Amino acid sequence: MKLAKKTDIIIIALIILFGIAFWFLYNNIFSTKGAVAEIYCKSELVRTVDLTEGKEYSFSIPEEPDVVFTVYADGSIAFTESDCPDKVCINTGRLYRTGQIAACLPNQIYIKIVNPDESEAPDLIIG
Repeated sequence: MKLAKKTDIIIIALIILFGIAFWFLYNNIFSTKGAVAEIYCKSELVRTVDLTEGKEYSFSIPEEPDVVFTVYADGSIAFTESDCPDKVCINTGRLYRTGQIAACLPNQIYIKIVNPDESEAPDLIIG
């Protein structure tokens, strides 16, 4: 049986190293901390929550009072209670970076973290 050559090991190590470096750069430099959470129910925006660090509180939305959200002092938000059978939304954990999304599919609710500067900007301009 032939073992891996020294150059094969170096190439594999470099690929792994580049992968780790890319992951680190993406998570820590290119991904910004979101300052606003948008809560949608049945694809309609029902509430916008300011995530600036400071106070911790819980709330629910009138459309689904059995679904409870918690905003934490570190500027994150999470589902904390839900009447759905599988509780996947609760197990998603805290959201704090722009672009993160958590959904409670049985109740048709989802949270999306956005940058307040980009929420009103168009996605694409043609012309």
